[in-house]
Amino acid sequence: MWTDESPMLPSQNGKTSHITLIDPDKQSPEVAANRALVAVECGTSAIFVGGSTNTGNDLVHATCQAIQEALELRIFAASQHPDANEEMWNVPVILFPGGAHAMSSSADGILFMMLMNSRSRRFLIEEQLLGAPLIDQFGIKPIPTGYIVCAPGGKVGEVGDADLIQSNDLKAVSAYCKTAEMYGFSTIYLEAGSGASDPVNVELIQIAKASSKCTLIVGGGIRTSDQLLAAANAGADYIVTGRQGRGSHLREGAVGGDDGRLGGRNPRNRRPARCPRSLIDRDPPQPRPERGDE
Repeated sequence: MWTDESPMLPSQNGKTSHITLIDPDKQSPEVAANRALVAVECGTSAIFVGGSTNTGNDLVHATCQAIQEALELRIFAASQHPDANEEMWNVPVILFPGGAHAMSSSADGILFMMLMNSRSRRFLIEEQLLGAPLIDQFGIKPIPTGYIVCAPGGKVGEVGDADLIQSNDLKAVSAYCKTAEMYGFSTIYLEAGSGASDPVNVELIQIAKASSKCTLIVGGGIRTSDQLLAAANAGADYIVTGRQGRGSHLREGAVGGDDGRLGGRNPRNRRPARCPRSLIDRDPPQPRPERGDE
């Protein structure tokens, strides 16, 4: 749950935060809540709820509600212990919707997305027109987001009828990012597709970061600590991962600095865990020349 007035997904100023994606269709709301608690204890900075294109309001709402109740209970428990840190549980639950059908009044925020490289009017404006009245009614904070699907694209590229950004299409991704910023979007999300065979090309991440001042989120196809660190060093402010498969989890100590801390969210009494780090120190991204200008 989010109790601050500050932005939920601010730019990280040279560091990279982790976001956990929970698909309501993959487990019960109770299991989803437990997974969210483990992720927060490991240091994740936000919980995204969404993913499957056909998941309806009831299941999305039940999942958000279960996660919020679990976080609220942890905040209460921490308030009863003099050495506990309530702030560690102050983590936003943000909708990552497949469309206007996937809403919940229990969410703190929503990625209000335009699938910018879709060929379909539905994902450019129609779903937004359906969703905006519900977002206003529920009082969910919108996070205006330019959503850009990169090759291989996965199911979202197929369903969203995306004109996929190829790994060498630097000029195109730069133009999309500049356009998103000029539209007034606060956030850009480069997506390779859930379960993608490969993550977003690091060159695309570098040029995206250099092309706008928007918060940059990267997700899809990230399975190893090397892939996570590559995306962080390329300039991602946030990296999104879901449930990691056997043998592909991101281990404690596998990424980040040598000081052993779990990133910028560093509450007292957090036990070590094998999980993604929430913040990774990285070198400042350097602007790269577009192809043809080298």
